[in-house]
Amino acid sequence: MTFSDNASTVTWFTLSGFDEMMGHRATFFSLTLLCYCVIILVNVALILTIVLDENLHEPMYIFLCNLCISGLFGTTGFYPKFLLDLMSDLQVISHAGCLTQSFIIYCSACADVVILSVMAYDRYVAICRPLEYHSVMTKQRVTVLVYYPWLSIFCLFSVGIVITSRLRLCGSHIEKLYCANWSIVKLSCSSITANSILGYINILFYVVHIQLIICSYAYLIRTCLKSIENRGKFMQTCMPHLLSLINVAVALLFDVLYSRYGSADTSQNFQNFMAVQFLVIPPILNPLVYGLKLKQIRNRILSFCMISTKKKKSLM
Repeated sequence: MTFSDNASTVTWFTLSGFDEMMGHRATFFSLTLLCYCVIILVNVALILTIVLDENLHEPMYIFLCNLCISGLFGTTGFYPKFLLDLMSDLQVISHAGCLTQSFIIYCSACADVVILSVMAYDRYVAICRPLEYHSVMTKQRVTVLVYYPWLSIFCLFSVGIVITSRLRLCGSHIEKLYCANWSIVKLSCSSITANSILGYINILFYVVHIQLIICSYAYLIRTCLKSIENRGKFMQTCMPHLLSLINVAVALLFDVLYSRYGSADTSQNFQNFMAVQFLVIPPILNPLVYGLKLKQIRNRILSFCMISTKKKKSLM
């Protein structure tokens, strides 16, 4: 880095979250690699199941496929670099790499919330307005709802990354296992007013989507109480969505609260857990919950397994 006027032009950041992990790096490397392989396996399996089975080319499953793609996108921004750092003696990342990693991880995490709001709207139309479902959820509208989470999130976070990249920094020490936009902003020795304003805009954006989810479920529950048939639909198709929503919401809430208000007195291991749990739990649980709960997907996966087993036996 170069220095001028008590500020620095930072070209590299040091990640200090690894300090207490390096004594057990082989164990953490093995567990992390296993976790990443499981994430890839369960998400790719669900995506391929939906893509290859034309009976699953319905809005609910298309949105679920989008959720799995989001999970893969976010973990790709974290796990390869994390595994490399575990095997390195020096955990550093370039300024551009840090901004890119932050962009990928948080785009994915926040896209999950928007995709889940789209899925809540889809379930609302399917259960509360079943006769209008196909006229409302047309191919054109489904296409818009598939691209909407990504376009909106990319626009918001692109602006944030550009603003953050222009900050004058007074440090290069990030106390996390990976880069986060707020971690970079906290190193600034120039005004962060623009970052704060954009942060509140982002919060407002997600509050609107959370309200949409709450309103959708309020109508869903009220409708389901009137009909045994609708209760069955709710338990079959809405419970996995509700579990995924709670999973993502709690994980993100912990990360946001800890990033902004976490205490330096907290143990490093607990800090690390709080920092990575939304990159571990949702990407694994979301496809498993849907794969086990939704009958159509479960049956299709089982049929694929049976066909593969028969082919192996025939070759032996």
